[in-house]
Parts: sequence; C-alpha cells; structure tokens
Amino acid sequence: MSSSHPTKPAAGPAPPAPGWQLWWQASRPRTLVAGAVPVLTGTWLAWRLDQVFSPLLLALTLGSCLAIQMATNFFNDAIDAGKGADTERRLGPARLTAGGLVSSRAMLTAGVLMLVVATLLALPLLWWRGWPIVAIGLPSLWFSYGYTGGPWPLAYRGLGELFVILFFGLVAVAGSQFVMSGHWSVEGPVAGLQLGFLSAVLIAINNLRDIDEDRASGKRTLAARHGPAFGRALIGALLLAPALTGLWWITAGHPAAALLPLLILPLSLGLWRGVLRHPPGTIYNRFLGLSALHLLGFALLWGIGLTWTT
Repeated sequence: MSSSHPTKPAAGPAPPAPGWQLWWQASRPRTLVAGAVPVLTGTWLAWRLDQVFSPLLLALTLGSCLAIQMATNFFNDAIDAGKGADTERRLGPARLTAGGLVSSRAMLTAGVLMLVVATLLALPLLWWRGWPIVAIGLPSLWFSYGYTGGPWPLAYRGLGELFVILFFGLVAVAGSQFVMSGHWSVEGPVAGLQLGFLSAVLIAINNLRDIDEDRASGKRTLAARHGPAFGRALIGALLLAPALTGLWWITAGHPAAALLPLLILPLSLGLWRGVLRHPPGTIYNRFLGLSALHLLGFALLWGIGLTWTT
C-alpha cells in the first residue's frame, strides 16, 4: 500500500520562477465559482430577508473565502504531486508541481501566504461580528491544508464530498449571511445545503475521472473505494438533492425559490447522462466546466425566486 506521506522529489535543477499566469493556473480559476457563489448567496439572503447590505463586508468575506480556496488548491497541487496522486498520466488539467513548473516548496509557501491574506481580510470581520468568526475561520484555515495534507487528509479518506458540502455550502452560505446581518437563520443552512450538494458534484466528477490514478496512488476517494457505478450514482444523487431540499422553501413562504431552480434540471440530466454514457476520460474536464455553470445557474434562479416572493 502506498505511503500517506509525501515522497522526497528527485534531485535536480530547481524550476524557474513562475510568472503570474502559472500561479493563476495553479489557483484553478474554474473552481473559484464554488467559493464565490455561496458567499454571494449568503449576502443575497441577508439583503432580501434582513434588508442589510455592506459592500465592505462583502468584499472582505469574498476575498477571505477565495484566498482560502486558492490556498487549498495550492496545497493540493504540491501534496498530490508528492504522494504520486498527480502524474504524467493525469487526465485532468496539468498540475504545476507534478509537471516540474513550480517547486513543491514554492507551492506550499504560496498556500501559506494565501492563508495569511485570508486571515488579514477576516480580522475586521472579527471586530464586527465577534467569536463566531473565529469558530468559522480556524477550521477553514486548517482544512485548507488538511483536505489533502496532515495526519488524516480528508480527500484521501473518502471525505472530499462531505468536506465540500459542509465548508463550501453550509459554512459559506450561513456564515456569509451572519457576517452581513449579524444573526443566524434557518434559511442560511437550507440554501447552504443546496449549493453544497452542487459544489460536491465538481469533486465527485473529478474523483470519477481520476479513479484509476487515485487507486494506484492509494488515494481512497469514494469512487476509488466503491467503484465507477457508485461514483456515477453519487453524482446523480448530488444533482437531484438540491431540488428535493428546495421543497422547504415552499413551506417557508417562498415557492418561487423552490420552483424556479427546477428550470436547471435539463442541464442536470444532461450532465448525468454524459457521466453515464462516457467512461472516465478527458471528456470529464468538459463535465467539470458544465457543473460549475450548473452551480452558477442554479444560484441565479434561486436568487430570482427568493426576490420574487419577498
């Protein structure tokens, strides 16, 4: 069985200093939608339900969340390369550390710097909103690294989808609403679950695409552990779950927030049909792009629906 500790890279000349284009590539800009949409959703909730909005609070919250996500991606790039989870056989977009374009040390340092940025941006939020910011922020900072690193990396234990549902769904949406309004409400976790499920679709598709490489490296994602059929069923369940969860909005007096997002179902079915018809391969990179568009479209329709009935 593969070791869970990073292997020491072979000696050789250090890669040249990367330009900003490489760092932008390492940040995985397509995935940043999953960090931005929940923050905007929580802010929208506060505006519609509590009639409060602060551009400064939005900028600080969004900047901090995106910095944490970029740090997560930087750590993932370096750690997966060290553990052999990213190789030249990778079906997804090339990773910079595995490709020798950025050293592991530089990538890890970039991750730490992004966490410093996230912390600095969150300090004013601590002044305004108090200890809940610490309760939200500290686990977020740790799991940015602990997603793929540390003594018990979540992604290597089949907990990647759960991590995304919790932190890119529940925490991000409810936390953003709290930052903006100063109080908690049940609407935040409900919307957070919906967006968390759709954000987890990106991870589930990524893990199904990389199933063979993950098995070879000992990365025990849910798809690697239970097989392609399970991985496809999981993607279907995650695509359907937001519609079922959304029925709650009818009971809360916001029926349009439940019904308008159903307009995205044709894209949901198209995504799942594509996953069912195609074996894991490079076409899954297209599915990842569509799933990010799906997340954005769902959130927009939900926001219009909430506005319609408030």
